Amino acid sequence: MNNTCKILVLSDVDKSTRGVLKNGINLAKMLNGEIDFFCVKKPTDIVEKESQLSAMRSINENFIKADNTIKKLIKDLSANEKIPIRHKISFGNLKDEISDHLKDIKPDIVVLGKRKSTILSFMGDNIIDFVLKEYAGTTMIVSEKNPLEATTKISLGLLNDANSLKNRFAEKLVSYTNKPLKSFQINTKSSIENKTSTAEKTIDFIFEEGDHVFKNMGNYLSKNNINLLFVNRENEKIKSSKSRISNLANNLDCSLMLTN
Repeated sequence: MNNTCKILVLSDVDKSTRGVLKNGINLAKMLNGEIDFFCVKKPTDIVEKESQLSAMRSINENFIKADNTIKKLIKDLSANEKIPIRHKISFGNLKDEISDHLKDIKPDIVVLGKRKSTILSFMGDNIIDFVLKEYAGTTMIVSEKNPLEATTKISLGLLNDANSLKNRFAEKLVSYTNKPLKSFQINTKSSIENKTSTAEKTIDFIFEEGDHVFKNMGNYLSKNNINLLFVNRENEKIKSSKSRISNLANNLDCSLMLTN
């Protein structure tokens, strides 16, 4: 039986790629994983009003350029690591290509960066929402500001549901964490308070539901140096709003691990 964790890293070839791939490598080190790096480029980003011959030439040139960039990046980041990394570049419709690749690879975890809000890019095409719809497994949304480091203890938090830790990857990651764990809960009855739950060995932070709940939570996550927040994507409070996970990702400076 192969116990290797298959990690699919989705990214464009831009300034955020190094951070996303580095987080994927550190995750692979913690989970005994291997990485499949997949990059999709839209032909319309490369060719505009060109002849078919010129268009094919532009696509081929960009393919070679992107391939060389990725190979160099992989070499730089994995020089002293023993993490298998494969990569593939595809030109076509972003969502169709990602959907097909998810079916082909059947990953255990998908890793991707946060949505870019200023430009229409790979992550600006509602790719996060699309991946969560297409893929029911564990998904990690990476924070560039607060990366995971396999060589140091990480600070792990839970959102609303302690059942997030029943995920098989969560159980392994807990061994890399500083304890006690921090639990962040949203309800309609309390203003912000905190208490220690001895049964679960967590410190609980309780937030009142409202328009600024994620910003308020973000401040507490930063103060507690949380690197990774586990979110049970099947939790009713999370599922009640389609934009809730996107809002969560955009307002928090830590990575999210979405489990089920």
